Amino acid sequence: MKMEFSRKVIVYGNEFWDFYHAQKESVQKKIDWVIGLVKSLEMIPQKFFKHIEETDGLYEIRIKAGTNALRIFCFFDQGNIVVLINGFLKKTQKTPKNEITKALQLKQRYYDEKKK
Repeated sequence: MKMEFSRKVIVYGNEFWDFYHAQKESVQKKIDWVIGLVKSLEMIPQKFFKHIEETDGLYEIRIKAGTNALRIFCFFDQGNIVVLINGFLKKTQKTPKNEITKALQLKQRYYDEKKK
């Protein structure tokens, strides 16, 4: 008997949706597909999901759409809830520090609002 694994994916704020809706429909479908992997696979391949080094629990969902590399920042809450916070089109080899800083600020705001 096959065991099903699942995570709940939620979106915090508008930054992710602004990024998502700015993409072509074909790219949106690819984003949806990769988020489906995040929801359903117990072990997500690093090709699609990676911890951001030197951060406290910040991850990136990695999407390749044609020649474009897209990244969606997220983190875990309560074990198996994945919170999507923002995305960007990656244009350099390393993830830009300003994008990481923005994501960490959004993560902090999420937890600050949750405490209220």
